[in-house]
Amino acid sequence: TCQSLRTCCPDYKEFCLHISPYSGSLMGGKDFEIENTVFNTSSRLKWTGASIIRGKQKIETSGYVAKDGKAHCISPLLYETGFVPFEVSADDGLTFPYSGTWLSVHHSKVSDGEKSVLINATKWQYYGTPNTDGNLSLTWKHQMLPATHINIEVWGYEETGKTYSDNWLAIWKYLYTLAREAPNTGTFSFTPVPGKGNYSTMDFGILRITPSSYSDGQRNVPSVWSSEHALAWHLGEDFRNDSSAWATAKCLEWDRKEEKLPNFLEEIIDCPCTLAQARADTGRFHTDYGCDIEKGSVCTYHPGAVHCVRAIQASPQYAAGQQCCYDATGTQILTQDSTGGSTPDRGHDWGSPPFMKPPRIPGFSHWLYDVISFYYCCLWSDNCQFYMKHRPSSDCRKYRPPRAASAFGDPHFVTFDGLNFTFKGHGEYTFVESDLTFLRVQGRTQQANFPNGSEALVTGLSAVAMQENNSDVIEVRYSEDLNMEVLLNQMVVNFSEQSWMDLKGLFLHSTVAQTVTVMFSSGAGVEIRGSGGFLTLTVLLPEKFMNHTQGLFGIMNGNIEDEYTFKNKTTLSVQATPQQLFEFGADWAVENGTSLFTYDTEFLLNNFFFVEKHNSSFLPVFFPYEDSADPLMKDMVLLCDSDPFCKFDVLTTRSLQVGNSTKLSHQNHKWLVESLKSVISCGWLDHPANGRKEGTNYLSGSAIHFICNQGYELTGSKQRICEATGVWSGATPSCILRTVILLGCIFGAVGLVVLARLIFLCRKER
Repeated sequence: TCQSLRTCCPDYKEFCLHISPYSGSLMGGKDFEIENTVFNTSSRLKWTGASIIRGKQKIETSGYVAKDGKAHCISPLLYETGFVPFEVSADDGLTFPYSGTWLSVHHSKVSDGEKSVLINATKWQYYGTPNTDGNLSLTWKHQMLPATHINIEVWGYEETGKTYSDNWLAIWKYLYTLAREAPNTGTFSFTPVPGKGNYSTMDFGILRITPSSYSDGQRNVPSVWSSEHALAWHLGEDFRNDSSAWATAKCLEWDRKEEKLPNFLEEIIDCPCTLAQARADTGRFHTDYGCDIEKGSVCTYHPGAVHCVRAIQASPQYAAGQQCCYDATGTQILTQDSTGGSTPDRGHDWGSPPFMKPPRIPGFSHWLYDVISFYYCCLWSDNCQFYMKHRPSSDCRKYRPPRAASAFGDPHFVTFDGLNFTFKGHGEYTFVESDLTFLRVQGRTQQANFPNGSEALVTGLSAVAMQENNSDVIEVRYSEDLNMEVLLNQMVVNFSEQSWMDLKGLFLHSTVAQTVTVMFSSGAGVEIRGSGGFLTLTVLLPEKFMNHTQGLFGIMNGNIEDEYTFKNKTTLSVQATPQQLFEFGADWAVENGTSLFTYDTEFLLNNFFFVEKHNSSFLPVFFPYEDSADPLMKDMVLLCDSDPFCKFDVLTTRSLQVGNSTKLSHQNHKWLVESLKSVISCGWLDHPANGRKEGTNYLSGSAIHFICNQGYELTGSKQRICEATGVWSGATPSCILRTVILLGCIFGAVGLVVLARLIFLCRKER
């Protein structure tokens, strides 16, 4: 905070580095400039042509000083994402007095402009299969590499050692140079030839473009990388001669290996039952960018799906991932019914802290265990049954939606158990805290203004700060000029380069529509939106938090009678007056010792740090006055309709804009609660042998119909309905040959005749 308060040491800027750009792919090779420190001639000489960056992996890379005296470094190849601390030396590594942080980003999440583009990427990944040959082309922004000529290299990825052991290692390996001394025009075309020697065994990799002045395979030099892809185009003659047979052998080999690996399916989270649940559960699931309804539902690997989500957190032991896909009706697609179904992942696509080791490498472990095997079995050969055997969809029978609580407008609260109330305190308060994971979400409220700029006797939410266990601290606030800011551990975060950040104990996502989502490792989700000069806060908590919360959002237990519980565990009646609720809210004021907020301006210090956290001298309007002669009444009624919160805020702030924002926030909360309603699943039903079924919805009330093939007769239930108890009605259907039934009837009739004859003889003997 010393920068904002202008209390930094005189040499602060010399040692605390500001860099631009501040982020890039974990593959490295990006040139970034140290902005706030200029090195003079003597400093350059001390660098002797090579500065050294030392990250927490103890990786050393070279840098240089430009003519303007600014130092430049090249980001290194990493095996992790998130903010990576580094130090810089100006004396060839003797001392490291300068420090900063670099944001390492999942390779698929950096902008397309930072990567070379494979023209017709599908052709690249099917090259050598029937009817796919000819030239391949790639393009890149030539300005990204200050060189007249470039080399294009092929790199392969592998993981060595015993799986799930300490010697299991991830390695990016230089294979060979595809082109040397090519002009840096931003485009290159070639006719692929099979890789030589051991190179052709690498079937997953990436291309790297570097200035020709660097030696082949030299690490941590200025680079432009392509997207990772299946290296079909460089595989050997055996692949080109019979790609299906080659891929079948690979698929069977993968099948044998999978049989010996631990079963990760038992520990991954179940999928949400509906598309609405999947999109609403933002604390545990996030859009899978490979199948996104917001971007036209281009679902290459999931035909029939309109949207997929991925579980945000990897599973606890095996770092596995979950994927859930849905069709246009909002129904989950299962692999037992369609190749477009949801498939779990042995390696979570986004990786998992502490990264560094398989299968936690962001993106690439997933490619090695879940994507290239899909090529073997499903895309390059017709053996998808092997893949689906090891990657079956999880249904939703064990899925339990989270509970949601919200605060918005003036401010109005809706608790986890659904109780509504208004608390207009001025200060900083605990909205929710939990002894389960030491989750804390705190809110700051400030006095609202009338449209003419004078102060109204109501408050609005101006900042939210949060932390879980020892995670990073995130704060979202309105600055003094009413711009939304996000602070990470008291420093403002810039989203100009990245919208997604992997941080300590949480993921952070920001959209252009002023929505910030924080996803904690427990599955708790916090969403903050800027609207009408106030913040809107929504907290989502999984079922495990039941009976483990307290604060203004109440005790999450399904019982509204104890929502107004004080710190000393005494409670107010749900019929409490607004004045009594004001006392309840004041009880949840935070203290300086437990505050998560950043006080980096004189205003914040004087109004929230050096004074009591709850401003007891501020008395708000508890009952807004309604005057039929008020010229605002007609517009208010048209706008608000029956929404009491909207009416309240229009009357107290004299602003239709504030009222509309409150109304929209309230509607959004009601939509969220509706989307997260529990539904019952009876689980997947198979079709009978020699028959088929109609219907793939397995939720309560749905019906599945069964039909036999020609020549077969159905026994059992022709229709089974998923009952509210989670059990299918009726009996398991079977399809039996009609000739078998006929023979059974004949033999049955003969048997009756024989039996009757025996009875007659027995009676005659008597």
